[in-house]
Amino acid sequence: MSTTSAPAKVNLALVVGSRRPDGKHEVATALQRVDLADSLSLEPGAGLRVDGFEDDTLVEGALGELAAAAGVAPNWHVRIDKRIPVAAGLGGGSSDAAAALRLANDSLPEPLPPALLSRLAARVGADVPFFLAPGPQLGTGDGTALEPLELPLGYHVVLLLPEGASKGSTAAVYEAFDRRMGERCFDVRKAELLTALEAVRHPRDLASLPPNDLASSPLAGELAALGAFRADVSGAGPAVYGLFEREEEAVAAASALGGLGAVWVCAPTWYG
Repeated sequence: MSTTSAPAKVNLALVVGSRRPDGKHEVATALQRVDLADSLSLEPGAGLRVDGFEDDTLVEGALGELAAAAGVAPNWHVRIDKRIPVAAGLGGGSSDAAAALRLANDSLPEPLPPALLSRLAARVGADVPFFLAPGPQLGTGDGTALEPLELPLGYHVVLLLPEGASKGSTAAVYEAFDRRMGERCFDVRKAELLTALEAVRHPRDLASLPPNDLASSPLAGELAALGAFRADVSGAGPAVYGLFEREEEAVAAASALGGLGAVWVCAPTWYG
């Protein structure tokens, strides 16, 4: 049996453009792992089985793609121990899928090369290739075209999932974006994001990144009032994050927000 962690992510910025011919949207997003993580184990099995998370579709789909590409039967048993909240904008399902791909690929007599594995991951979900790549990444196109980012890691992250919050489907969130014509001036906003990313040298420089185009929350203001130098929604939400320079500030903010929902104090991390 092989075991690995599957970390959550936050979108340090998310700029969204128009709908593409393939039905997806143009995006430019800065992706960063944090050390809130699921645990995933994989071993040989009779057929493909995923336990521990009954709503999984991404892990099963990812392993089906891998088996087809490698010309083998999908004979794997996977167990997921969930810690990342589901449908919160933190990428837990995508991270699980990437972790399963890595473990299963390593178990093959002839593992697929990284570039092919990344292409398979992109078929499963836009965030899955990110979790196969080390370090923070800039995602463009539909989010699966990745470029490494040199971003500082010396800060602390407070994640807040508001009590009772529920996210509609990601498709519904994007449809609402389209209705308000949020894609206007995408090229300008993307250029502003790229310029801001190039200027980042210290954690506080992340405050200059533009806000999330897709979703917003008044709780970001609550985090800022508690000392976060940047606060925003991650992905399509509803999870909100705040970045703090000192751990004691992050812990104090998490304590103050505890009555509003589930809260975690995390650190950015390079890999799973």
